[in-house]
Amino acid sequence: MMNELSLLLVEDNILNQKLIFLNLSKYGFVIDVAHNGFEAVEKFKERKYHLILMDVMMPVLDGMEATKQIREIERDKGGHTFIIGLTANTYDADKEKCLVAGMDAFMNKPFDFEVLKGIFNELGINYNK
Repeated sequence: MMNELSLLLVEDNILNQKLIFLNLSKYGFVIDVAHNGFEAVEKFKERKYHLILMDVMMPVLDGMEATKQIREIERDKGGHTFIIGLTANTYDADKEKCLVAGMDAFMNKPFDFEVLKGIFNELGINYNK
């Protein structure tokens, strides 16, 4: 069982939401869901999260812009929330854009919990294996 980590899942695709939610909730994550970047920024203003899984391509406000806004809020208020981009794009240029926008890491879709655990290790996110 994981330590109770609060996570914001930002994903516009309902099937992806369910897949990721089911995978992570069985490991003890406390998960909120946002359907687009605008909702993500609003939820971030209301609550502190340990981690944000951010879809890159979404309607209303994409993951890049939402990440930039969250980083701006953190600059004003302090703190740092890990943001991991979720993208179907595997090109190096797309990955670089994620990092430039302020994401700490990224992973390719489809979602793979084993890959996410590797990212946790790289970022130093503590969890029970």
